[in-house]
Amino acid sequence: MFETIIKRDGRTQGFHESKITDAILKCLHAAGQADRQLAIELTLEVIKKIKQQYTEDNYTVENVQDIVENVFIEKGYAKEAKAYIIYRDNRSRLRDAQSEMMNAVSEILQETNRDNANVGNSPSAKVLQISEIASKNYYLKRVLREKETKAHINGDIYIHDLSWYGKTLTCLQIPLDRLLREGFNNGHGYIRSPKGIKTAASLAAIILQSNQNDMHGGQSFAYFDRDLAVYVELERAKQDQLIRSNLKELGLSADGAACVSEEKIKALVDERTKEETFQAMEGFIYNLNTMHSRAGAQVPFSSINFGTDTTEAGRMVTECFLLAYEKGLGKGESPLFPNICFKIKEDVNFEAGDPNYDLFQLSMRVACKRLFPTYSFQDSSFNKPFRDEEVAYMGCRTRVISNCNGPEVTNCRGNLSFTTINLPRLGIRADRDLSQFWKSLDEIFDLCVEQLLTRYNVQKKLKVKDFPFLMGQKLYVDSEGLSPNDTIEKAIRHGTLSIGFIGLAECLTALTGRHHGESAEAQALGVAIVSHMRRRCDEATKKYSLNFSLLATPAEQLSGKFTSIDIEQYGVIPGVTDKKWYTNSFHVPVEFQINALDKIAVEGVYHKYCNAGHISYVELQSAPGQNLEAFESLVRAMVEADMGYAAVNFPVDICCDCGLNSVIQENNCPKCGGHNISRVRRITGYLSTIDRFNDSKLAEVQNRQIHTSF
Repeated sequence: MFETIIKRDGRTQGFHESKITDAILKCLHAAGQADRQLAIELTLEVIKKIKQQYTEDNYTVENVQDIVENVFIEKGYAKEAKAYIIYRDNRSRLRDAQSEMMNAVSEILQETNRDNANVGNSPSAKVLQISEIASKNYYLKRVLREKETKAHINGDIYIHDLSWYGKTLTCLQIPLDRLLREGFNNGHGYIRSPKGIKTAASLAAIILQSNQNDMHGGQSFAYFDRDLAVYVELERAKQDQLIRSNLKELGLSADGAACVSEEKIKALVDERTKEETFQAMEGFIYNLNTMHSRAGAQVPFSSINFGTDTTEAGRMVTECFLLAYEKGLGKGESPLFPNICFKIKEDVNFEAGDPNYDLFQLSMRVACKRLFPTYSFQDSSFNKPFRDEEVAYMGCRTRVISNCNGPEVTNCRGNLSFTTINLPRLGIRADRDLSQFWKSLDEIFDLCVEQLLTRYNVQKKLKVKDFPFLMGQKLYVDSEGLSPNDTIEKAIRHGTLSIGFIGLAECLTALTGRHHGESAEAQALGVAIVSHMRRRCDEATKKYSLNFSLLATPAEQLSGKFTSIDIEQYGVIPGVTDKKWYTNSFHVPVEFQINALDKIAVEGVYHKYCNAGHISYVELQSAPGQNLEAFESLVRAMVEADMGYAAVNFPVDICCDCGLNSVIQENNCPKCGGHNISRVRRITGYLSTIDRFNDSKLAEVQNRQIHTSF
């Protein structure tokens, strides 16, 4: 007897009284009574009770710990008993965390998870995901308040990018013009201002890469055409000088007997400048699809916004970029990055006769082949107040413009963090009792506000030196006067704290029996729910003097995560938990048959409430090809519906052997017989190949219904 003890995993190990004494001594010390003799006496009492209760070595570690607690209490050591209970609970939490971590690590070592379709299966990707597991456990166990941790684990809310919780911020609209004009330092020496468009485009890619290493979310240029136009002009001047120099060496000139007309020189300068600009844009695209710099495992989540610069140089940037993107990568593959946002603006590019209407036409031709660009509408009711500034979108859908703490600008600002509400669960729990639903919604909303404040209070204590590029190069509003050891609070108060939501459709079905795509009553309730959450964000903004905003969450892995948890708790509920995913944000369910114009009308009303970001899609059976008139009719319908940001989806299948770009139903190419087929689809706002989709998103894609056929 007393030779072995049964561990928690069922294995036996040697029994040592000294381990009991050591544990008791730690608790006595925690209670302010570090008395080893008392610890030994209490140990003897524990051994005595073990003998009374067990006649064989069939007791477990848990049995012994229960006896220790009882001995503390029986001997009148209540404070010490409390210390032991806390000690025991902490040890249990640590063991659970270690067990969860080891199981997750084991899975990742076999293959990276597909929570993010931008992550591959490389060694660096595996190391990144393993480190993220450790970070998540640390923040859940050591930093978050208990009710926040519980709500996240149980699936009431989801704290996004938890592994980065206390170390960085989400995203930024980068001031490309200033960095190129003044130069910058990315840690290995000063980079001076470029003298031509090729160098400027290369540095633009490096800037995205450098800032991605300081943040976990999207990186964007809000005025890509305007910011690079100056370098097109420099390129033009350089080409003019070079051509005139070459003519002189050949004995020719712009005047005299052996002359070349100024008209011919200008035409040649224009041609050379455009060639250089096209190559610069092509190189930029190649860089953004090959720079695996995001934590060593992903290409940067990059976005560019353009379309409204009407200068000759700005127009050339937009045109050459679109042409390079249309051309594709080396074998005709569709580029996955950057996300391209073409700004639609009345009197600039939306009507025939507008100075950039031809670029709008070109953008649609490219979108009909490559899925990008998406379209942002500068004259929507909620973007028009910022028409002169121009609202830029980023990544999946992020929008940052209003500011209670300073200038309402696009550049030098971004989202700090966001947390998502599980709307379907609230609908299920309410059991069609709307008063209960509204009560629960307000309670969970309050928790989200508290959680974002908890996170903000961690973020604001970070120092400038923790962000060598982001803050070191003064990219955030009000970071100019900060020194390396200063905290970043002065700057990040200009960022946004976003509360997101998922599964409005399933929530409405749980509450009314139908979703907003099939019922006017459900649509009215949906608008009431979303507008209520927006009002609550505005109230939090006033109360805390921080920019709280409402986000139509880009749920990728979360779409299936919430569903699986709710199926386990509530079972399969028709129209709610009867598939592998919850519908993204306020979207009409992808499997629901609805025509394009009706879908646009239903979803359009929600955009104005989701001031942190929104997007809507129309699904086509195949690429529209040259049917630009029909494609344009969809874009114009989106404008009429008061949308802020929207896109058109269709399958993009490309044979990587012969370059065939078509809908390829089979596993082999009908043209060359090759099996190397790239199948590109849009996932929550960005592009990826379906082999990287997680199971829930793959199921969602396979169930997408066509909204219109061309």
